[in-house]
Amino acid sequence: MDLGLTGKTALITGSYRGTGAGIAGVFAAEGAHVLVHGFETGQPDEVVDRITSSGGRAQGVVADIASDEGAKDLGAVASGVDIVVNNYGAPIGSRWSAMDNWAEEWNRNVLTGVRVAQLCLPAMRERGWGRVIFIGTVGSRMPGTRNPGYYTAKAGMHALVRTLAMELRGSGVTANLVSPAMIATEEMQAMLTRRAVKAGVDGTWDDVAKWGLANGMGNLNEHIADPADIGAVVAFVASEAAWHINGADVAVDGGAVDA
Repeated sequence: MDLGLTGKTALITGSYRGTGAGIAGVFAAEGAHVLVHGFETGQPDEVVDRITSSGGRAQGVVADIASDEGAKDLGAVASGVDIVVNNYGAPIGSRWSAMDNWAEEWNRNVLTGVRVAQLCLPAMRERGWGRVIFIGTVGSRMPGTRNPGYYTAKAGMHALVRTLAMELRGSGVTANLVSPAMIATEEMQAMLTRRAVKAGVDGTWDDVAKWGLANGMGNLNEHIADPADIGAVVAFVASEAAWHINGADVAVDGGAVDA
């Protein structure tokens, strides 16, 4: 299926590593011009080089989207963006016994994406076509007691995309949420391997992954998705074919909620 992404410009926040890098690679393979975002000079370079060496189109952009002023550094590219993938976000250690990190987890996981969307939406509206996609987590449907600020922030994204979709009614611009479960990024693989080794598992990544699924967030597929697996779904949600998906929360979790 031709996703209709050739010639589109996609800005993917936090795409200098991890899941964002995987999403960027998929968009580039589908013919999009990818803006690889980092917070510091040089951060996007490795992913940009990987994409361009494979024949894709990519350039690095640097902006501290964690602040209103820093986000303005995207101003030079914002008017040309057709697709925003608000991938950036992470837990930083909130807890119920103190207020530490609660506000920052909301800022990092929600407000960063709001800032980027606000910068890019005027031009999308003017062109009558655009996609705004937030990356959530299925963990917001099954949270524990760790990082409550992170999970409540991610849970709020469901309402966020619905209100944005209503705001954009009839404009040709859609807003959606994609919610993965555990993803086999390099960081996740390293963390699971350390934990598995401590538990006595000494084998291949497949052995570690099986241990991780049994002792962490399992799923009905009994497999941990790669970043590119998530990227494929995000690319579809951004595609011409998905024009009638709007205000939705698309779970890409292998059935984790029911596992």
